[in-house]
Amino acid sequence: MQYTRNTVSGASTAQLVILLVDARKGVITQTRRHAAVLALLGVPRLVLAVNKIDLVEDPATVFADISAEFNSLTSSLGWSTEDVIEIPVSALHGDNVAVKSDKTPYYDGPTLIEHLESVPVDAEPHRVGLRFPVQYVIRPRTAEFPDYRGYAGQVAAGSVDVGDEVVILPSGTRTTVERIDTADGELRTAHAGRSVTLVLADDVDVSRGDTIASPQDAPEPIGDFEATVCWLAEKPLRPGARLLLKHGTRTTQAIVGALVERFDEQDLTAHEGPESLELNEIGRISVRVAEPIVADDYAVNRHTGSFLLIDPAGGNTLAAGLVGNALAAVELGSAVPT
Repeated sequence: MQYTRNTVSGASTAQLVILLVDARKGVITQTRRHAAVLALLGVPRLVLAVNKIDLVEDPATVFADISAEFNSLTSSLGWSTEDVIEIPVSALHGDNVAVKSDKTPYYDGPTLIEHLESVPVDAEPHRVGLRFPVQYVIRPRTAEFPDYRGYAGQVAAGSVDVGDEVVILPSGTRTTVERIDTADGELRTAHAGRSVTLVLADDVDVSRGDTIASPQDAPEPIGDFEATVCWLAEKPLRPGARLLLKHGTRTTQAIVGALVERFDEQDLTAHEGPESLELNEIGRISVRVAEPIVADDYAVNRHTGSFLLIDPAGGNTLAAGLVGNALAAVELGSAVPT
């Protein structure tokens, strides 16, 4: 249970995750729990590194049995066989880590490094158009730049070109991109992951926390929504909790409405109407925010569909959240009453 928060934090934007199991123990409860959390987070690819394979008596049979059990688990959680691979390794001796081992003749697949270097990178940030959360407004007001006004941040999704029409959210004001500035000079195009400063053609009202987006598929600002959360605090989450919600560069007051479901950590079975969410438990809740946020569904874009719930008194992070029903694409059976 204590590792759930680390798994959520580390894997929320990962393209591939390596799960490590001991060949002498195989797929254990913790393995199943981590796989379920990774399915919830929408991690597209998994590697099961079967470590200490050199310490078992019949490594070929042990590896085959562990692989079959893991494939059955990942299939039930929504992964296709093409996106999951099992590799027998010995971390101590380096077998099948960087160099192919002659001690595993029953395995004819790639080494761990070969697989990591060859696996295709998912182009998730391009599934939607431009998403540019404004980190801060730059206004030097110097003799050299008396009228300069730029909007700094990181391209969270899509791309932006000089001359593109954009919309400012949540206001809905439209304008065009006049320049794309960086510390190394101007760009014609900026892609997801690039930190830039956008200069707009018109004198429009843009503040920290606003989002500059492509008008073709701009998300609707939302004030009430459902989300999947992993609760990270010792004190349980209950309906009516008043918290801060941080989404991208915007932080706003929020109140938790209903606790809709709690998910079993091993198979993600949904239990309806829990009274609370305890430390490291995962559930679906309803949320109302004081100021609308500009978010995509997490299943569409993990960068713009995630948020944090924060203690307004101490500033501690209380939960990691995913906008929408993160389990919508995973067929796990119907919900059962608590």
